[in-house]
Amino acid sequence: MRDIIKTGLILLVICAVAAFALAMTNEVTKDQIAMQRQLANDAAKAAVLPVATTFEDLDKAQNKEISEKFTSVAEGYIGYDADHNIVGYVFKSLPTGFGGAVEVVTGIDVEGTVTGMRMGNHQETPGLGARAKEPAYYEQYNGKSASGPIGVAKSNPTETDIQAITGATISSAAITSGVNASIDAYHFIMGN
Repeated sequence: MRDIIKTGLILLVICAVAAFALAMTNEVTKDQIAMQRQLANDAAKAAVLPVATTFEDLDKAQNKEISEKFTSVAEGYIGYDADHNIVGYVFKSLPTGFGGAVEVVTGIDVEGTVTGMRMGNHQETPGLGARAKEPAYYEQYNGKSASGPIGVAKSNPTETDIQAITGATISSAAITSGVNASIDAYHFIMGN
């Protein structure tokens, strides 16, 4: 009986020390982690709407309305040029892919053209769905018209389709649904 109590106390002390160490590590690194996330977010916005020099969040009411109306759209931003003219919009959507939520960042200029797409955090299968981070895939969205939804084709895509990643049709469809939700949010903001 004494051995059980002794072993239990030793495990309790080990768990308490480990929990304290994890808490301290989290406390020390949380600001750096937040800063890295913000830098990655800023880089994605700049990549999908390269003509913009600065970005501002849509106002809270607009972001809330868009998130309620288009459930996969999480955030929206306005892109400005150096003269502070609106040059486009960027939306972050979170459609569900093969491995769970996929972060999709989409840029659309004021003329209604998709200027870029990037995939952020995801749990897609490495070597398959994760290939959406490769330029050969995401560059297909560049220049697509935002006048209607973009489709996904397994072969022979039309001018309104993108070519699905071989073996990752679910991921391709999820990412495209995120882009399409961003297109819908764009039309909503533009009053179309």
